Amino acid sequence: MRTVIIDQARMTSTRLPGKVLKEVLGRPLLAYQVERLRRVKLVDEVVIATTTNAADDVLVEFCRQRGLPVFRGSEHDVLARYYIAAVEHRADVIVRVTSDCPVIDPAVIDRVIGHLLANARALDYVSNTQRRTFPRGMDAEVFTLAALGRAHAEGTLDYEREHVTPYFYRHPEIFRTDQVVHAVDLSRHRWTVDTIEDFELVRRIIEALYPSNPRFGLDDIVGLFDSNPELIKINAQVVQKELGQ
Repeated sequence: MRTVIIDQARMTSTRLPGKVLKEVLGRPLLAYQVERLRRVKLVDEVVIATTTNAADDVLVEFCRQRGLPVFRGSEHDVLARYYIAAVEHRADVIVRVTSDCPVIDPAVIDRVIGHLLANARALDYVSNTQRRTFPRGMDAEVFTLAALGRAHAEGTLDYEREHVTPYFYRHPEIFRTDQVVHAVDLSRHRWTVDTIEDFELVRRIIEALYPSNPRFGLDDIVGLFDSNPELIKINAQVVQKELGQ
C-alpha cells in the first residue's frame, strides 16, 4: 500500500500568525519538521497541504525551493483538502500531521503507521492522540483512503470538516480504531507551537539539541527536560484549544 504523509500548513493561524515560518537558528520551523518527516521509514511521499488563500503563496514557494510536493485546497474545509490531496497523490494510507509540530519524532510516526499496516485488515484508523500518553507535538494519525472517503462523504458538522478526523473516532459503529500508547505517560509535556510561549519553548529545544544532534528524538527532549526542569514552565499556562473553538 502506498503511504503518504499529508502535513497541513497555513500562515493565518489565529493565535500566532505565520508561526510555521518563524525562524530558529536561521531556519523556519517548517524546514525542521520537513527534515524530520523525510526520515519516516514507512512512507512513500511527504505532501504539504495548504490553502488557496494568497497568504499561503509563501508556503508554496517554500515547497518549490525544496522540491516538496504541495497541494492547495479549502482553507476551512480541511477534510476536503485532505481527501482531494490523498486522491491526487495516490495514497492508500494517509498519515495526518500538522505543521505546528516541528520537533515531531520520525520513530513515533513510524510506530503509528506500523500498527495500522500490521493490522490493515482489522483497522481503519490509528493514532497516538485519543488516549494521550505522548507529548503534544508528537501527534500522528493514520487512516485508510477508504475511511477518509467515507468521512468526506458523510461528515457534515463544521468541526468534522475543519479537524479532519473527528468523524472516525466519534463513529465507532462505523470505523475500527485503535491507539498507540507510550510506556511512560508524557502527556504533561507540550511541544507544539500555537502561542508565543510555545514558540519560545520549541526554540529552546532546537537551540539546545539541534546543533550537536540534528536527529534528536523524543528521548533526547525528555533528557533535556530532566536536566532543565524549569523548561516546562515556559508554556505551562497555555490552554489547548478544543474542537470547534
